Amino acid sequence: MKILLLTAGTRGDVEPFLALARAGKERGHQIQIAIPDNSGADIANLDTVSLRMDFAQLIGDQGVSPRAAAKSFRTVMRPAMGRMLLAAVEHVVAFSPNVVVYHPKVFSAPIAAETLGVPAVIVETVPLTPTREFAAPFTSMASLGPLNRATYGVAKAGPLMFRKELKTALKMLPAGRKSRAGTRFSMVPVSPHLLPRPSDWPETTHLTGHWAARPTAADMDDELKDFMDAGDFVYAGFGSMKAGDARERGETVIEAARRNGLNILVAGGWGGMDVRHESGADVLARDSVPHHLVLPRAAAAIHHGGAGTVHAVARAGIPSVVVPFIADQPFWGNLLHRQGLAPKPMPYRRLTKDRLTAALAESAGCRDRAAQVGERLRKEDGTAVALDVLENLAGS
Repeated sequence: MKILLLTAGTRGDVEPFLALARAGKERGHQIQIAIPDNSGADIANLDTVSLRMDFAQLIGDQGVSPRAAAKSFRTVMRPAMGRMLLAAVEHVVAFSPNVVVYHPKVFSAPIAAETLGVPAVIVETVPLTPTREFAAPFTSMASLGPLNRATYGVAKAGPLMFRKELKTALKMLPAGRKSRAGTRFSMVPVSPHLLPRPSDWPETTHLTGHWAARPTAADMDDELKDFMDAGDFVYAGFGSMKAGDARERGETVIEAARRNGLNILVAGGWGGMDVRHESGADVLARDSVPHHLVLPRAAAAIHHGGAGTVHAVARAGIPSVVVPFIADQPFWGNLLHRQGLAPKPMPYRRLTKDRLTAALAESAGCRDRAAQVGERLRKEDGTAVALDVLENLAGS
């Protein structure tokens, strides 16, 4: 079977698709994956093509500020989205797959797939299927009761905002092809141990479990190994989040760790924290570290609440301290809190040394629950479930 995967966003959006691509390749499927430029993810031994959009550059230029994004909407975002939507259509046509699997941002992909008569499956990196049980993750942290289902209409905003770019991209489709338009299917790569399946989701929505790459025998340098052997430590990393004063945030994280008697391993990512001015045997700073090697040995993880990091920390069996910045991150932070895996999330604008110190101390009470959930997550194989779904769909 030929499977085309298309993903958009930062590294956290790309890596689950890469995990699915590798699992599909091992099953003998022909896999091509379209990804953003400069994602920072490991794409070795995979057939990758470019979506001609660089999210790393976008974040580097304007951070994660909605105000900055609004100012650059016409001059930066429209052209960038236009290139991506067009590239997606071109890849669907050129690869001629049996099934198309796509990230919600790549909303030209399902139309292209259906025009060519092949099924399209949206990957709900955050739940998008309406439910009465909770509001759409991008809209409200609190349940709105009977109004919860209505909040999911926000998902339609993307195609409306970029309708001109979408129309231009779809002109690349061959004329005269019969459309397969009909029921669309979705996969939600989230662990049911973190998010139990809502009772009112339709059969077309598949909760697969998280898509995680199989652990590899990555090398650990002596400095990192010695640091982890030197005493209890907390991991801190905010991924691609770039907002506010990165230096002050770094000072806050280090001070909170010290007040709790912990060493601190900082992953600077794309600029979320700056600790270059700090020194001491209790601090080690890296751009990134191998999560599967580091997190199981940490006392806790301070992070932004991206879906990928949420699952990596939960799988490691350690508590989280979530400092959300944007979008769905408050949703994940509150989900972990309700599951007893983290204190209440603390928005980055409210981050202080005292608050983070208290949250980190509180996280110690979550360790037993985190260890139990981590054991369950490590038994999941979300990519296997997802491939079963795709094989059944393509064969139907």
